[in-house]
Amino acid sequence: QVQLAESGGGLVQSGGSLKLSCTASEDTFNSYTVGWFRQAPGKQREFVAAHSWREPHTGYADSAKGRFTISRDNATNTVFLKMNSLSPDDAAVYYCNENRWGSIYSMLAIDFSRWGQGTQVTVSA
Repeated sequence: QVQLAESGGGLVQSGGSLKLSCTASEDTFNSYTVGWFRQAPGKQREFVAAHSWREPHTGYADSAKGRFTISRDNATNTVFLKMNSLSPDDAAVYYCNENRWGSIYSMLAIDFSRWGQGTQVTVSA
């Protein structure tokens, strides 16, 4: 099973930007659908964005539309999440996960049993 590693989190001021990375252990990663999720303290984990080899290629939660961009670099087996105009509401641990053959919609339906360490995003007011 492919191993995923999240990185790129940190502390940023409100209105600032961060770029998160989700790097895979397999070179076939370009055929995986990958999603970003986040979990704030005391809240359930929620979907943020997904990127797929299938159409449609990208999808976003309403909270991410217009501010976040998901992209992929097949050469480095990495899926990125560029986050702009961050607010304290975006503070959370961000995780990525995969569904090899599914569409972006599948990322909303799957009850993933395995998660990585995630990367912490902190936004100061």
